[in-house]
Amino acid sequence: MISAHWEQAPLALSATTTVPLIYDFWGFPQRYYEVTYEAPGAPALAADVTKLLSSPGALVHNDPSRGLDHGAYVPLAEMFPHADVPVLQMSMPTLAPQKLFEIGRRIAPLREQGTLIVGSGFTTHNLRWFNPAEGSDTPAPVASAEFDAWARETMASADVDSLLDFLTKAPAAHEAHPRTEHFAPLFVALGAAYESGDLTNHSVIDGFWYGLSKRSWQFD
Repeated sequence: MISAHWEQAPLALSATTTVPLIYDFWGFPQRYYEVTYEAPGAPALAADVTKLLSSPGALVHNDPSRGLDHGAYVPLAEMFPHADVPVLQMSMPTLAPQKLFEIGRRIAPLREQGTLIVGSGFTTHNLRWFNPAEGSDTPAPVASAEFDAWARETMASADVDSLLDFLTKAPAAHEAHPRTEHFAPLFVALGAAYESGDLTNHSVIDGFWYGLSKRSWQFD
């Protein structure tokens, strides 16, 4: 899991045993802080990731006490509700698209071993648009809709260069992402798919939530 909510350099891996979740959000009803997701750890996967990413001057760090943050466990709870799939979370050491893309390329061999590489964020993420007083299906702002349409078309055509340069190529990019951490996890998954030689992808979730695009893709 690569979540928008874990930026740490040098690159780090989360606990390889089951530890408490991180409730890294504030001001929500108490029930959200009582959610549990006791997925097994993945020490063997951590060793494989470390081997693939470690190089002179670029070591992978382990954080044995860090649990999954909500960017990781929320989608996992929907995908694997029984928490019976081993999970490892990896930090983003940078938000630079090309560098994250290269990280994805280096961990691409994990796909051949049956490892699911998940980038978790939002296709648009501007919290100024988020208004709980309105319905979650409120019409999306124009900027959010324009960026979402561009992302849909650009992913469909597998235009990697434009995706990596989205801040200058996409309409309303700076409005859709005042800070880019929620789009950044995509580049790790994109790099892994690119290195595997097949960028065929499908938009498996679309629509908007309080104006934010929740579009998600699956690579073949």
